[in-house]
Amino acid sequence: MVDWKNVNKLINEAQQILLTTHEKPDGDGLGCAAAMYHYLIGQGKDCRVINHSSLPAEYRFLDPDGVFETYRSDTHDTWLEKADLVIIFDVGDYKRLQSIGIAIQRFALKTLNIDHHPYPGEPPFSMNVVDEQAAATGELIYNYLKTVIKGPLSKEICVGLYTAIMTDTGSFRYNNTNIRSHEIAIECIRSGIDQTYIYQQVYESHSPARMKLLGKILNSLQFELEGELAWFSINATMLKEVGATKEDVDGFTDFIRTIRGVEVALMVFQSNHRTCRVNFRSKGKYAVNEIAKSLGGGGHRFAAGAVVEGLLDAVVPRVLSATKQSLISQNGHGR
Repeated sequence: MVDWKNVNKLINEAQQILLTTHEKPDGDGLGCAAAMYHYLIGQGKDCRVINHSSLPAEYRFLDPDGVFETYRSDTHDTWLEKADLVIIFDVGDYKRLQSIGIAIQRFALKTLNIDHHPYPGEPPFSMNVVDEQAAATGELIYNYLKTVIKGPLSKEICVGLYTAIMTDTGSFRYNNTNIRSHEIAIECIRSGIDQTYIYQQVYESHSPARMKLLGKILNSLQFELEGELAWFSINATMLKEVGATKEDVDGFTDFIRTIRGVEVALMVFQSNHRTCRVNFRSKGKYAVNEIAKSLGGGGHRFAAGAVVEGLLDAVVPRVLSATKQSLISQNGHGR
């Protein structure tokens, strides 16, 4: 059980508070930041949301007032060095904060980490609040807010919370969905949020370039281990041919996982000339976090990833070998 009294004491003692989440942010981290921003502003705090990455187009609805900022040293350091507290959401690993994380360490700021990912190694936070049983970090933020707000939560707070829960449970489809997920959703809907609009913004606003890229992926999709493993790779040439961006690749492993018979979906993306981004998604028969960990990454049992040095030609065989060995081992017999 999380001791929310200690968390609240830390927050109450701070006046100038930074909220942030990991690079390439998702709905959980961004939704948590939006919900906490509205709460803290209501408490009279000097609060800012500053991330390493810009706000993805599908999450702009979370920021009608333009409070989400992208870190720039010349713009933010004067304010940042005076911050009393940094609240970090859903980070998994401190290095995923990138430039804003470097600045936090440079100014030796007090940090509160709230997450549902296990942290690899010794957590470098002043206070570390982790519950791996939570469906999303948004569930933890909801639990905190319910201890300090008497009565119903505001609509502005609930837009963030609903986004966090909806996206990290795959619209309440994934096996991490629990009773609490639905209880939070019910309260958010009662607050007056437009859940249909939120869903459409996140899942039904894809660019034509993204859809063309998906077509290329489907045409080159590979199946292994009697169809239980489906994998694909993406390089810069594929992006250029359809006019897509790096952000357009997000979520493809979730889609490939929906294919009948596929238990694990794997993506290897050549993100720059030095490294590849690897994503795993599992339906639940096989754990994939240990595979990611063996490649230098981590994550949940059924959703994990890593960044691997090298080009596709070298990285794909290495990742495939590790994945197939793990799945065969977990299945209890050879293939």
